[in-house]
Amino acid sequence: MLDIKLVRQNPELIRENLRKKFQEDKLPLVDKAAGLDEELRAAIAETDNLRAERNKVSKQIGALMSQGKKAEAEEAKKTVKQNEARLAELEAASERLSGEIREIMMNLPQLIDESVPLGKDDSENVELERFGEPVVPDYEIPYHVDIMESLEGIDLDAARKTSGNGFYYLMGDVARLHSAILSYARDFMIDRGFTYCVPPYMIRAGVVAGVMSFAEMDNMMYKIEGEDLFLIGTSEHSMIGKFIDTITEKTALPRLFTSYSPCFRKEVGAHGIEERGVYRIHQFEKQEMIVVCEPEDSAAWFKKLYMNTVEFFRSLDIPVRALECCSGDLADLKVKSVDVEAWSPRQKKYFEVGSCSNLGDAQARRLAIRIRGTGSGGNYFAHTLNNTVVAPPRMLICFLENNLTKEGRVKIPEPLRMYMGGKAEI
Repeated sequence: MLDIKLVRQNPELIRENLRKKFQEDKLPLVDKAAGLDEELRAAIAETDNLRAERNKVSKQIGALMSQGKKAEAEEAKKTVKQNEARLAELEAASERLSGEIREIMMNLPQLIDESVPLGKDDSENVELERFGEPVVPDYEIPYHVDIMESLEGIDLDAARKTSGNGFYYLMGDVARLHSAILSYARDFMIDRGFTYCVPPYMIRAGVVAGVMSFAEMDNMMYKIEGEDLFLIGTSEHSMIGKFIDTITEKTALPRLFTSYSPCFRKEVGAHGIEERGVYRIHQFEKQEMIVVCEPEDSAAWFKKLYMNTVEFFRSLDIPVRALECCSGDLADLKVKSVDVEAWSPRQKKYFEVGSCSNLGDAQARRLAIRIRGTGSGGNYFAHTLNNTVVAPPRMLICFLENNLTKEGRVKIPEPLRMYMGGKAEI
């Protein structure tokens, strides 16, 4: 959420940011916010003046009564009463105006980093670097569900009966591999100094509004009927919410967490839900990384975070690339974002397996996540970042394709074997 001071001081900067994100339809909101802010400041000024006058007159009433000037005291009381009525009007107006301004500011996107490439949608995202050599074997790589079914590791038909499309049963060695990947990801991040955390899987509406845009909320979140609770779409939501309305000492930063959770998503959009597949689904599990840090440190942490994912996949010998999201592909709260994509030998192309985001002070401003300041500067907002370590079962797709042998068996890389009971293949 942007600071209303920016609307007063540099509205053209906000307009230019809207143009870069191809959100010209929101341009009128800048002038509307400025007008409402002017009304609010006028109401606050009048409120302050009336309160000062009320205090002054109240003191005069006491003096007049002690002097026996009852008539004059009664007139003064009428003035106080009139002021009280006007104050009530002004307070109601201030509350209404503050709410309208906040709603507008929450609909204006965060200022994107100057380095973000301009583009309308994900077709204009920019490749940064490739890691590992993509290989296409001289034998056919089946569809990932066919690989799983050949290992008796998935049942989509039963899941459709119990839950509908977008759900699955994982079984046997495939289910064990799924858990092994998550366990390895957990330890991989702990070894990099991140604190492991299992957060709540449901959060209140106020936290949801603090961590994501309204459009994302509508397209992603499942609401618990009759309660002020939503199922999380990623553990980032709970983990950032952990810091709501807090003031952290500078010496305690950065705060580094790697969190595990199941994730639940509506996946609303034109893509739909696959009939046979686990690429885009309503329920999955994920290992995440979260950073709360000083504003001047967030750019460095951004690079470190997505390189953690690159190094995780490379430790399993899976080729990946880093792809920078263009301006039009950035969600409204993001300052900068990089997707990590893994190589698919079957499709002969890369596909997304993780996303790293620097949100600047957007979430911190919404949730009052502050750092204790020194001197006259006062407290200030932290920066928050998040990134996917790994999200099976999507990661299973690239893993199975890159490790499938000609005989139809799946090789288990050395780092995973301790989590697979020592097995070298399945």
